[in-house]
Amino acid sequence: MQDIAKWIDAKKGYSFALLRSAAICLPVLALSGCMGAGLDLFGSGVDRTVSTGTVPVAKTSDGLSDAVMVRNAVTSAELNSGAINPIPWANATSGSAGVISSIQEDRASGMLCRRFTTTRHSYEGIAKFDGSTCQGGDGAWYLTSFGPRA
Repeated sequence: MQDIAKWIDAKKGYSFALLRSAAICLPVLALSGCMGAGLDLFGSGVDRTVSTGTVPVAKTSDGLSDAVMVRNAVTSAELNSGAINPIPWANATSGSAGVISSIQEDRASGMLCRRFTTTRHSYEGIAKFDGSTCQGGDGAWYLTSFGPRA
């Protein structure tokens, strides 16, 4: 009778060990299948089926709609007091905006010109720009330069 009791006790230990191993291994195997499908460490690279879009920036036909808006703000500024307050500008067409921080007027070339510095906040980021506009013989203002600071 004792031999039977020992045999049953030995089987209980074996069954418990088997059950414990199964309880540990099954979740690990199930989760590794889920994780392995989503994370491919040794795969072929970038998934080209996913695409993103960009927001189109509307511009005038010559591509200078922001520069034209800045030119208009610079040429309409009253510089009689000497120091200017920052002049904000915005372009509804491109979605850009900025602040003109300085304007210097001179007649060194025989023409009335204004050099200026502005910021430009756009979909491309924030940058500082320098430019110049001069008044022609016909009284119209012409943008002579406009570009990001180097």
